Amino acid sequence: MTYTFDPLVPRPIDRPTDVPLSAAAGGPLTPEQSVALDEAKIFAGPTDPADRPEWRERLTAWRSDARERHGYTGTAYDRPEAAWAAGCRTVAQVWLWDELLYSFEEGRFTPERFLADARERFAGLDAVVLWHAYPVIGIDDRNQWDYYRDVPGIAGLVAAFHDAGLHVFVDYNPWDTGTRRGDDDLTELAALVRDLGADGVFLDTLKKAEPELVARLEEARPGIVLEGESKLPVERIEDHSSSWAQFFADSPVPGVLRAHWYERRHMQHHVRRWHRDHTEELQSAWLNGVGVMVWEVVFGVWVGWSARDAATVRRMVTVQRAAHELLTTGAWTPLAELAPEAEAAGVYASRWEAGGVTLWTLVNRGDADHAGPVLADGDERVTVPARGIAAIVRSVPGAAEPGTGEPAWGAGLRAAVAALDTDPELRHDADARFPHRLARRLRPVGPDANAAPDAGPDADAVVLPAGPYALTVRYRARETGMYQGAPYVDEWKPLPPRLHDARTLQRDGELAAPVAVGATEVTNAQFAAFLDATGYAPAEPHRFLAHWVNGRPVPGAEDQPVTFVDLEDARAYCAWRGGRLPTEDEWQLAGQEQGFRRGTPAVWNWTESEHSDGRTRYVMLKGGSDYRAEGSDWYVEGGRHAPDYAVKLLLPGLGLARGATVGFRCAWDVPGALPVVDTTEVTR
Repeated sequence: MTYTFDPLVPRPIDRPTDVPLSAAAGGPLTPEQSVALDEAKIFAGPTDPADRPEWRERLTAWRSDARERHGYTGTAYDRPEAAWAAGCRTVAQVWLWDELLYSFEEGRFTPERFLADARERFAGLDAVVLWHAYPVIGIDDRNQWDYYRDVPGIAGLVAAFHDAGLHVFVDYNPWDTGTRRGDDDLTELAALVRDLGADGVFLDTLKKAEPELVARLEEARPGIVLEGESKLPVERIEDHSSSWAQFFADSPVPGVLRAHWYERRHMQHHVRRWHRDHTEELQSAWLNGVGVMVWEVVFGVWVGWSARDAATVRRMVTVQRAAHELLTTGAWTPLAELAPEAEAAGVYASRWEAGGVTLWTLVNRGDADHAGPVLADGDERVTVPARGIAAIVRSVPGAAEPGTGEPAWGAGLRAAVAALDTDPELRHDADARFPHRLARRLRPVGPDANAAPDAGPDADAVVLPAGPYALTVRYRARETGMYQGAPYVDEWKPLPPRLHDARTLQRDGELAAPVAVGATEVTNAQFAAFLDATGYAPAEPHRFLAHWVNGRPVPGAEDQPVTFVDLEDARAYCAWRGGRLPTEDEWQLAGQEQGFRRGTPAVWNWTESEHSDGRTRYVMLKGGSDYRAEGSDWYVEGGRHAPDYAVKLLLPGLGLARGATVGFRCAWDVPGALPVVDTTEVTR
């Protein structure tokens, strides 16, 4: 059979695996069939309810056989320091410079704001992955460890999350081999985990860590939790406490997650990063007793969760946290028997039993609410909302009141289930609309009043005539997208040719009056003159002119483009010269003219193109640089580029935007001409 890639359809390896039943296979699982089931992501649920008892027996037999074949001991889950992972129901992946977590205006991290939003919309989080380097790594020679260690206040941010009761994952990028080298990755990562007090490591692009890495991390931080990005090999469930259920397609009748069935203490987090409807993975998590990855900003792209899906998370984790012991150690019956009318409506359930308490976790795959009997052996009438979840809990017969004849957690579970219908914050929300955000161009503050006496356009400048223009912009399709919207919507796993391919866009505009753009970048000597004249000092000094020595350019580098300056530094210089930064369009128009030159070494140029959608800030860089990080397509592309080429750079804070490969040139509105005012922009 020939497979044709369709980004909107799960790949064969993403699809659920059928469990052979006796009618088709002619007897118990063969050794070959059992080994084949090791490769499943999800065991597909059988359509016919009559097949489900045997299906459950087969799953139990596979688990026993697989544990014996792989010599499973479960000792990693007995570590007291790692016990938290089994109850880590919600984890958020968050860019360090997400504007919920970091205030560009105040120049500080704002974990209190981030956590308040998480409490309101998702009933709080259990952990965060602090994402740091990709997609900005490769702009210069800084490696992945620099993007953690060179962040002022990073240890305090980790401590703030710990104080709030969350656990913290750091990210490991094994593909980062082309930036500056320090110690080997094992040594660097172990030291980072130890120094920051990280609780876990997210294994970017990896399904598993090699045993030596596991051992080194455990030595550095006993109880460290490792979480891979996709299907974890069954033999490595032994030493990886959690994993992503990413690119996992469920069956029409909900199935069972293979890794969690194998070891109930192994926590999986369902995630579909580009999807706008999270119903299927949320329902799978609810039926399997596992968690979800809340990921609303994917490498700078807004993919926020709808009110309906956020409400489902609130309902789900409220019950899961109360039922932790039951979900971890109780008897689990997937696809439990239900009333025929419930099954016909698309309602499915898992049953969990322990200590005289029974919990049914219910999902409705249908598009209409189901209200009426649900259980096959009772007359409880509940409403399972369309595309939503519900729960039923029973205690031992004859219990006089909640808590009597129950385990200690029973009363809390009963209260949590009751709250689904009585607490306004936990009620189902049917609003499945995508919460769009638009990135707006930010208008910089006014020019500096301390302009140089001879301020004005350089004699050596390219003058652009007034009038309309139409530009073709070339770029590489990265996960950052470009100006607006997600580059991939409802796609499973973007692959070439959809990933990292060459693309173009058109930009139309008009210059209301002539604009002069500096023919060359501002040099170290020119910037030194600016400092001498003004005494300029940035509000955040970190990394400012880090390549200078004792506050002066290195001898011999005076005529090289100044670098280690950020947007505010460049704006201040241009204002002193009576000008401003050129927009990305003006830069491109000038770059196509005679007289436009690049300095040596070539560096990317800042442009007046700062945008924000309220969660991510970015700017368009032009020109390219002589520096190029080799060895991975995940790096920002280096090398010199034609004027029509652009790179979208996510802006980090606290001085990290300053680097060795980004400089700037100035632009001036020709005297007597009024600048164009874009009324769609917002003031910074």
